[in-house]
This record gives sequence, C-alpha cells and structure tokens, in this order.
Amino acid sequence: MRRINMKKVLLLLANGFETLEASVFIDVIGWNYIDGDKSTQLFTCGRTKEINSTFNQKIIVDYTFNEINIDDYDALAIPGGFIEYDFYDDAYNEEFLEIIREFDRNGKIIASICVAALPIAKSGVLKGRKGTTYNKKDGIRQKQLKDFGVEVVNQPIVIDRNIITSWNPSTAMEVAFILLEKLTDKENKQKIMELMGY
Repeated sequence: MRRINMKKVLLLLANGFETLEASVFIDVIGWNYIDGDKSTQLFTCGRTKEINSTFNQKIIVDYTFNEINIDDYDALAIPGGFIEYDFYDDAYNEEFLEIIREFDRNGKIIASICVAALPIAKSGVLKGRKGTTYNKKDGIRQKQLKDFGVEVVNQPIVIDRNIITSWNPSTAMEVAFILLEKLTDKENKQKIMELMGY
C-alpha cells in the first residue's frame, strides 16, 4: 500500500473573518480528504482560542499563534473579513503578519480571498508584486493595496508566484479549488469539483 504524503493547510483566522470565505477552504480540503486523493488536511489558527467571525458566530480554533510550527504546513489560507467586526485589529497584528512572512520566506502557497490581500500586503511580501483585493465601494480597498506597493490588477483572481489574491466573496470557491490543484494536481481537483457539483 502506498504511503500518502499528507499536505497540511493552515487556515489563519482574524476576528471578524468572513464565514463564507473560511468555509470554502474547510470544505474543499475536507472533501479531498474523504473523496479525493486523501492527501490534504486543514487546521485552524487564531490569535486567541475563540475567534468571533463576521456576524458574531464564534469558533474554537485548533491552535493559537504560539502553538504552530510553520514547517508542519504546506500552505496558508486566509479569508477576508469586515472592518465593522474588527477584522484589521487581528489581521494587522504583528504576529499575524509574521506568519504570512514566514510562509512566503519558505516559498509556501498563500491563498487569500477578498481583503485578506491587505494583511499580506502590509506584511511586505507583496511589495512590487501583482495582486488584487475587494473591488466594490469605489475601489477603496484596491487603493489601500496599491498604497502598500502592490501592482493592482483589476481581475477576479491574481496569482503571483506562491501568492493567490482575489477580489470578493464570489471568487472564494475558485480560490479554494486553485489551492487544491496546487497541493495535488489538476485531475484530482476536477474530480472534487465534479463530486461537489461544480
């Protein structure tokens, strides 16, 4: 029997994270663990053990920042969130930014949705590189991304080397499938997409 090389995804959650954007990573990685090549697992992480999502759903994470070792993970997934639920208080926290930097330093995949591109940019790893972020409300978030030194590309999903950014919740599922393909392969991704009805 062949031994499966398990790929681990760290889902990095800030307070005020968007539940839809987090759930796509949980589902796609989970479906692959059950019905795909069974090579992926996902673990949640936050600054504190209990994280409050956008619209006040509370979740208990698997690990806090000080309990993780970056070497144990193959990819980082980050959902965006709402300023009204204090998303940037956590997402701009230095410990949160350092996790992003460490994944990038090691050339590991960083997949983000919507305004999760902003802490990636604030960390400095997107400076001089291409990216995108939330594209509504007069492009205020895209302007912020540009102010961090990012070459903003006005398209739904932008991939620059190891970093995936996208512009709003409508892109969430596709970003999760792109992450799965990068961790496994195109054929396996297509199988999971079909099983999930996409």
